[in-house]
Amino acid sequence: MNILILSKALLSSAYRRKTDALAALPGVQLTVASPAYWQEPRAQRSDYEPAPTPNYHVELIPMRFNGQHHLHYYPTFGSLVRRLRPDVVHVDEESFNLATFLALRTAHQVGARTCFYNYANIERTYPPPFGWFERYAFTHASHALACSHEAASIIRNHGYTGPLSIIAQTGVDPVHFVPRPDAHIARQPFTLGYVGRLVPEKGIADLISALAALPPHIQLRIIGSGAHAEALTAHASAVGVASRITWQPPVASHAMPAVMQGLDALVLPSRTTSNWKEQFGRVLVEAMACGVPVIGSDSGEIPHVIGDGGIVYPEGNQTALADAIGQLVANPQSYADYSQKARQRVQQHYTQQALASQYLQIYQQMLTPAQTAKSPSTPAQ
Repeated sequence: MNILILSKALLSSAYRRKTDALAALPGVQLTVASPAYWQEPRAQRSDYEPAPTPNYHVELIPMRFNGQHHLHYYPTFGSLVRRLRPDVVHVDEESFNLATFLALRTAHQVGARTCFYNYANIERTYPPPFGWFERYAFTHASHALACSHEAASIIRNHGYTGPLSIIAQTGVDPVHFVPRPDAHIARQPFTLGYVGRLVPEKGIADLISALAALPPHIQLRIIGSGAHAEALTAHASAVGVASRITWQPPVASHAMPAVMQGLDALVLPSRTTSNWKEQFGRVLVEAMACGVPVIGSDSGEIPHVIGDGGIVYPEGNQTALADAIGQLVANPQSYADYSQKARQRVQQHYTQQALASQYLQIYQQMLTPAQTAKSPSTPAQ
């Protein structure tokens, strides 16, 4: 099976562990097309991270309108499709993006089966031309992929009737993301962590406020960058916890195992807004793989990702967040149980090898018209 994946997420060498696993499966001939960099709005630029790609090739292709989620596209992708003539084209973009429309159109011209990947979990109607792009994707794609239950529901509500799978975009490598030897024991001082963008919707101010209600031996490490950094440091000073917070810049994906192993718990305190809610929360899976208990708000997909591997609290409820943290600190047995369950949940659902096998099953289904017609929905989680 000749597979072509178009994805800016695969800039990350850690994320390409999934394609490493996919390329190693029998009968797979794989090519990945990626831009040389992506400028995430309000955050740090991500550059392609070189690393060996056994059994497959990565094509770095130019991107127009870099940083514009819905308007960016790849001017040379069509020529790549015509040269490779793949059986399957996997477009790692939302159904309503220009890049998706152009990629699906080119793939359709050479007879390839296609799929797209939707993160969008806020219900909205897309104006022209984005609504047109979405309808084209729904009509021509052989399969739809969604990162969350809400995203899958929205795809259905917008009229897509074909096969659909809820599946993580990438997983983690349990060989690299491993617990430290004493992962089941909380250390003193107890180090909380937040890893991600420093923007209001991530709820970091709630975490800082919760820290102020907790004993001083509980510390906080914030790793990331973003437009809200200055306001957050001011807030930490205002509530009297500035000396208990360590600020660190973003780290490369290959350094994330060491980051997670240095924490006693990871918190993802996301807050839903009118135009955003948490779509997945990859840092949760990375922490859980390292046996680090996680605490997350109930925004978006967070509860589904955490499962029994951590604690979920009502978003925006600073008292409940402080109570959840206090529960982990005060109860060693509870801490050890969450550490074990977190690792087990990742091994069952979120390893790169498990996801690679699930993706290959989806691609095989796409190439089997009779089976596709019989399978209106294929949850992969």
